[in-house]
Amino acid sequence: MNYDKKTIRDIDVAGKKILLRCDFNVPHDKATGVIHDDTRIVSTLPTIRYLLDHGAAVILLSHMGRPHGQWKKELSLFSARDHLEKLLGIPVPMTQDVLGPDTKEKCAALQPGQVVLVENLRFRIEEEKNDPDFARELASLADIFVFDAFGAAHRAHASTEGVSHYLPSVAGLLVEKELNFMGKALEDPKRPLVAILGGAKVSDKIGVINSLLQKADTIIIGGGMSYTFQVALGNQIGTSLLDADHVDYAREMIAKAKELGVNLLLPQDNIATKEFSADAEPVLVTPATFPADRMGMDLGPKTIESYSQAIQGAGTVIWNGPMGVFEFPAFAKGTNAVAAAMAQQTDAITIVGGGDSASAVEKSGQSAKFTHISTGGGASLEFLEGLVLPGIACLADK
Repeated sequence: MNYDKKTIRDIDVAGKKILLRCDFNVPHDKATGVIHDDTRIVSTLPTIRYLLDHGAAVILLSHMGRPHGQWKKELSLFSARDHLEKLLGIPVPMTQDVLGPDTKEKCAALQPGQVVLVENLRFRIEEEKNDPDFARELASLADIFVFDAFGAAHRAHASTEGVSHYLPSVAGLLVEKELNFMGKALEDPKRPLVAILGGAKVSDKIGVINSLLQKADTIIIGGGMSYTFQVALGNQIGTSLLDADHVDYAREMIAKAKELGVNLLLPQDNIATKEFSADAEPVLVTPATFPADRMGMDLGPKTIESYSQAIQGAGTVIWNGPMGVFEFPAFAKGTNAVAAAMAQQTDAITIVGGGDSASAVEKSGQSAKFTHISTGGGASLEFLEGLVLPGIACLADK
C-alpha cells in the first residue's frame, strides 16, 4: 500500500463543501454524556480548523459505538458535538437524522466557514454494509471527501471507503501524521528498531509478530500473550492466561526469531496472584518456580530491568499492548516502566500503537514525551501487520 497520499494541503478547498470523516467514537458516560477521553476529537481539530480557515464548508461524519442500524439515544453524537463546540469556539449544528430531510437541508444551507455534524452514521445499517446507494447519497452532499478517522481506516464502510468512488478523496492532517510516523517507522526506521508487544492473546497479534520479525532488531513480549510463549518453551504458567490453540505458532516464532537473528525477549519473572483481583496478594515467581495455583498479573523486577535496558539503546520503539493488568494499580508497574523507559529516550522515535497502550501512556502522565501516540486501535494493529487499510488505500496518491 502506498502511504504517500494527497492531503488537504495539496488541493484548493476554498468555497468547497467538504465531507470530513472524523472519529468521534470516544469513551463517554452513556447516562450523562460526559466524555472520559477526548483525544480523538482533539486530534482532528487541526484538520477542521485548516478547512474552515481556508474558506471551506465542513460536513462532519462519524460513528459512535455499535448500534447496528438501530437508533439508540445513548449512542447519539450530541455529547461529542457539545464538546466540539467548546473546543472550536463556534456553533456546531447537528442533524436530527442520517441522510434524511434535516441532513439534506442543513448541508444544502451550509456556507464557507461553517460546520455541521451529521448524526451517528451507524444508525443506518447501510453504513457498515458499505451500501453503494447510501455512499453515493452521502457523497452528493459535498464536493470533496477528506478522511481523517485513522481509528476506522481498517473498515470498508460507506463513509470510510464507499464515498471515495464518487468524490475526489484526500487525507486529513491527522491521517497524514499517522502515515508519516507509522509508515516511516516500518519502512525506513532509525535503528535499532525495538517492537514491544503485549495484550491478552497471541491470536490478536499473529500477523503483527510475523511482520515485525522481518523488520525489527528486538521484539519484547509481555502481557497475557507472553504465557503462551512460556508454554511453547516448556515452562510452567500456573493458571495464567493461555492461548492454547497458538502454542505451536509461538514455538515457530521463537525459532524464526533465532533464524533471523532477531532478539526475542520474554519475561524472566512475573508478579502472580491466586485470584484476578485488584487487591489480590502478589507473589514474585519465575518460569521455573511458577505455582500451579497462581496466575501472572504483571512483569517482575528482573524483566522490567531487562526490557528497560533493551529500550534504552533503541533508535525507534513501537509499542502495542500493555505488559500486565494495568487497570489494577498494583499490577501496572511493568506497563508504567515501559512507558517511562520510552519517555526517557529523547533521541529515539517513540510510537504507541493506540488502544490500551495509549490509555496506559495517558494514565502514566508521560504522553507529552512520546513522538507519536496513534488514535487507532485495530487500525494500528493492521498497519503494523502490513495489511491494506481500505480507508487509506482509497485516497489519491501524490
